[in-house]
Amino acid sequence: MSKRKEESSKKRDAEEQDSGSDNEDIVNVDFDFFDPRPDIDYHAIRNLLRQTFDADNVLFDLSALTDLILSQNTLGSTVKTDGIESDPFAYLTVINANIHRQNPALKDVLDYLITKTKLKPDFNEKLKALFADSAKTNTGIVFSERLINMPTEVVPPMYRMLSDEMKSAVENGDKYDFDYFVIISKSFTEIASKIDDDEDRPKKKKKGSSKETFYFHAEDEIIQHRSEYFATYKFSKESQSADSRRTFQDYGIAPQGQIMLVTRENFEQMIDDMLTMFAVPT
Repeated sequence: MSKRKEESSKKRDAEEQDSGSDNEDIVNVDFDFFDPRPDIDYHAIRNLLRQTFDADNVLFDLSALTDLILSQNTLGSTVKTDGIESDPFAYLTVINANIHRQNPALKDVLDYLITKTKLKPDFNEKLKALFADSAKTNTGIVFSERLINMPTEVVPPMYRMLSDEMKSAVENGDKYDFDYFVIISKSFTEIASKIDDDEDRPKKKKKGSSKETFYFHAEDEIIQHRSEYFATYKFSKESQSADSRRTFQDYGIAPQGQIMLVTRENFEQMIDDMLTMFAVPT
């Protein structure tokens, strides 16, 4: 475990409504940052990868991809609230596409990203060039995910630590000097719910679907702003979560994949933006 990460604990005050009164309780939660641990974090990271790829997770060997991520356990971070032996609620890491492009688990991901950018020809050609065996540039594939109730404020420190780790690794002769970063994420659009169609009850007049993109992770808007290329895409498999918000409103949601390509220079600017936008309250 990295001593620096052990000492890099962030505390967040979360307001929680008291179920028995109108009073609000302040709940203090310590978020501790640790190096990934193969003996502890395997199942949690595999589940978080499944969350990232949504319905398309069945297209990948998530077990092998998790093993690849954990094989470089001195790079990247996990976030926990109950010590190193507990399950991580978030993680962030980067995989060298040039070194691992022939690893079947990563190759499936790279081929998938190329397929999913076909509607953006310039982006598609760029990824083909970056992922080619003859590529002259170095590309890192960023994997990051967290549980839905984790605050955005845990993300900027993870990216800053990742950047620092990559610089230290390069000084030690390791190949983490990336020219580009491909960041995989997920967003959603609103759609008219199908529940009324499936139930025998009076039908509401339906409104049109919204084409606006909404972010599961607030930092993705910053990443997109700093991206050289950006694309959203439909999952190949049908998602089961489209009507997940129907209890609360007339719209369901349609999850979609999201790919962002960031240059080395913009990667650092992106981190600075995050640290400014999502500063931890003092």
